[in-house]
Amino acid sequence: MLRDLLTESVDAMRFNRRRTALTMLGMAWGIATVVLLLAYGSGFERAIEAIFSNFGTKLIGVFPGRTSLQAGGAKAGQEVRLTMDDIDRLRTNVALIKRISPAFWKQGKISRDSRNYEWSVAGVAPSFQQIRNFDLDNGRFFNQEEVNQRARVVVLGSDAKTKLFSGQFPLGEYVRIDGLSFQVVGVMKPKMQEGNNDDINNQVYIPYTSMADLKDTQYLGGIWIDYEGMDYEKVETSVRSVLATGHGFDPKDKRAIFVANVLKDLTQFHIITAGLKVLLAFIGTLTLGIGGVGLMNIMLVSVQQRTREIGTLKALGARKRSILVQFLAEALAITALGGFFGVVLAYLVSFGIGTLTLYSAVAKNAEAGDIRLLISPASLIVATVILGLVGIVSGMLPAIKASRLDPIEALRYE
Repeated sequence: MLRDLLTESVDAMRFNRRRTALTMLGMAWGIATVVLLLAYGSGFERAIEAIFSNFGTKLIGVFPGRTSLQAGGAKAGQEVRLTMDDIDRLRTNVALIKRISPAFWKQGKISRDSRNYEWSVAGVAPSFQQIRNFDLDNGRFFNQEEVNQRARVVVLGSDAKTKLFSGQFPLGEYVRIDGLSFQVVGVMKPKMQEGNNDDINNQVYIPYTSMADLKDTQYLGGIWIDYEGMDYEKVETSVRSVLATGHGFDPKDKRAIFVANVLKDLTQFHIITAGLKVLLAFIGTLTLGIGGVGLMNIMLVSVQQRTREIGTLKALGARKRSILVQFLAEALAITALGGFFGVVLAYLVSFGIGTLTLYSAVAKNAEAGDIRLLISPASLIVATVILGLVGIVSGMLPAIKASRLDPIEALRYE
């Protein structure tokens, strides 16, 4: 029975090939729009994740501030200064901390031969490389033994290496920082960077103990932390509580210390991208709905043209259900074929466009932060569900109309 219904549906489509082809085109265009819009939403989400992973996802930066609330007998406006004791406090009292690094910064004069530059010098621990998700292009990062020995070793940013050494091999060579010689042990891979101010690719990195040869290191410039698990709010709360206890400020005082919580910001962006994807899916559904209206109109015309045929079938004993299924099957067949060609069209457009500029328009080395129209299985599943719903809704009304025709009136129809 089902085979007979499908055969009749295919024969009806072949009889009106031009009309069927145009209807399929409308459905194909609509589903291609849905798939591409969903692919854009997914690509945007991946681009945001790539931008954040550039800095390290499970990353918290802690920086000194000034109190804005009274705590105990201390007045507001007191400066909070971080020290190495805070590193020990956090490592001991915040159980989820995985790695921690003190950080010192200064603008230093870096030179080699006749080349002289003024760049940011960062004094950090060996764990800084993993915390900040930095990859090395050549060599290695300094180790704990070199930190303990206050070794004068340096890791260069990618642009710093190019400007100081051009095409020469830098490892084992020496550069001067504020007049002191440091041996190059590693070179960083390029990182995403907006603008030219405080360019991360021009920074140079030395052991935090060696920074004492360049500046007073009594107070830290900041603390970098990464942690286990995904409970970023718990980690941030624990960090604030431990430092508040050590420095006597109110843990609720957001200005006493500034906390940069990357995963917290990423989660907020995930909410935004989820809303964007829903909006894009809705717009795509509206576009596909136009094709659905065309399908409904064509099926209503088909019902009108085949009124006498329907009357004959009913006179011969065909049930309402059989008539309904026959016309619904025809509508779904057109929908399915249009959907197939639409998905093919979406893939062709996706491969043709490739990548849409996003972050690389404002940042260097930021190609990973651009939008790639990659069609995911999830996008295809969502698009298929939307297509099926539109096909059923568009085909059901004409099918119901056909099934409810009075056989006597249908046979009299001219």
